[in-house]
Amino acid sequence: MAQLREEIVTHPEDLAACCVELAKCEHFGFDTEFVGEDTYHPSLCLVQVATPDCLYLIDPLTAGPLDAFWQLVVDPARVVVVHAGREEVRLCRLWTGHTPGNLFDLQLAAGLAGLAYPLGHGTLVHQVLGVQMTKGETLTEWRHRPLTSGQIRYAFDDVRYLLPVWRRLSARLEKGARLDWAKEEFVRLAANAAPDEPATEKWRKLRGLGSLDRRRLAIVRALYNWREETAARTNRPTRAIVRDDLIIEIARRNPARERDLQVVRGLPRRDLDAIVETVTEARNLPLEACPIVFGREQDPPQLALVANVLTAVLGDVCARLGLAANLVASSNDVKLLVRARLAGQPLPSESLLTAGWRSAHILPELLAVLDGRRLLRIADIQAEAPLAYTDALNLPASSDE
Repeated sequence: MAQLREEIVTHPEDLAACCVELAKCEHFGFDTEFVGEDTYHPSLCLVQVATPDCLYLIDPLTAGPLDAFWQLVVDPARVVVVHAGREEVRLCRLWTGHTPGNLFDLQLAAGLAGLAYPLGHGTLVHQVLGVQMTKGETLTEWRHRPLTSGQIRYAFDDVRYLLPVWRRLSARLEKGARLDWAKEEFVRLAANAAPDEPATEKWRKLRGLGSLDRRRLAIVRALYNWREETAARTNRPTRAIVRDDLIIEIARRNPARERDLQVVRGLPRRDLDAIVETVTEARNLPLEACPIVFGREQDPPQLALVANVLTAVLGDVCARLGLAANLVASSNDVKLLVRARLAGQPLPSESLLTAGWRSAHILPELLAVLDGRRLLRIADIQAEAPLAYTDALNLPASSDE
């Protein structure tokens, strides 16, 4: 592997020169170091970039605004290579309002190219290139300056192998006619990693909603949205505003005055008036404007049994195709299929299995078994894909003994 030039970008003029070089590249890799524990928005501390010829460390604390760099990232004219790039996508969206224009995520690509998912960066580099990396600065304090020699070496190494791994995985995907599959996954990553729109009901993921009526659910929804807005405005972690369990507790109590909340342990006092105001507004909503209560799914006992069989079929099919089964679908995706069939309903759009490449290449295999058109048996317990299948129509007719 050719030795790459290494540059540390610490001044605005250095950043401008770096961006001029990056603009000439059809592809580059990048990674970020940030600290996110103490704030709502992560504090970007370092950007590492890899081109075919050079490695750059860009110091956002001294090199000035990174607008020119982020504009290169969102430009679809070049491929931007990342590994497990959820946070890189979020940072890009935070500073530009857009996601990367032509993303390639190595972790996702590996799961489509015969490797496990999710693979850490060091493990992936070792499996693809045979290079053993050292990871010694994972929990380092990236906000302190000057950076140590160990931090600098770690930062350069973190992007040193992005492009070589990209070339190998791209070749595998192209050979297997899976580049389009990968592009679907990269688009989905960018969409899922982008900041949530206000319309999404993330508050419904809180634990403890099952015992609440519609008006108290309205309080939970209002408090959740207020907490997100407050955390974003003040750049404080959401847990420093109100913890999840306290949102549920406040909704149960349905307080009318600040003193009703003073007995709640762990609740910061500085926001009590805003909390009571938020609760009051939610309490005064007309009932039809309050969230509906979702009853728990009362699944028949056979659903779990059938879903387990289909999950085994999924694993077998993925082994044959060289796919990471946990990237293809979750157990819930499979359950959604079975639940729809039990209820005589159309295929569920919320299951990953019913869209894109999965619906064309994986779903038919599962439905053939689910609908009884294909039977299975354990053919070779030693094999990675141990099952064998027989079309039900090809079975010999049974005779009475």
